This record gives sequence, C-alpha cells and structure tokens, in this order.
Amino acid sequence: MNRDELKKRTKEFALRIIKLVNALPNNSAGRVIGNQLLRSGTSLGANYRAACRAKSKSDFIYKINIV
Repeated sequence: MNRDELKKRTKEFALRIIKLVNALPNNSAGRVIGNQLLRSGTSLGANYRAACRAKSKSDFIYKINIV
C-alpha cells in the first residue's frame, strides 16, 4: 500500500465515521460518545498527513507513532 492509497483510505474512514455519528441518537449519551468518536476517527487522517510531511525518516517514524 502506498502513501496515496492510505491517504484515500483514511479520508474514506473519516467520512464513514461522520455518517455513523450522524446516525447516533440525539440524547446525552449519543452526543458524548459521538463527539469523542468524531474527534478520534477524523484525527487519524490528519495525523497521517502530518507524518507524510515529515522532514526526515526519524521525524516520520515519530509522527506515524501518533497515528
């Protein structure tokens, strides 16, 4: 799997997470769980893209460990 394919997959994952969160019930538990799921599910792509912009191999390894 190359970088572009993984970028595409992380974007598709984030879009699926957004659809899932929108389908959760609009009560206090649904909102709390939905907010956390939305933050963690969409940050995957952002963190991966940040790792791809690393200046060195060691910087990439450090940043990819966050993902």
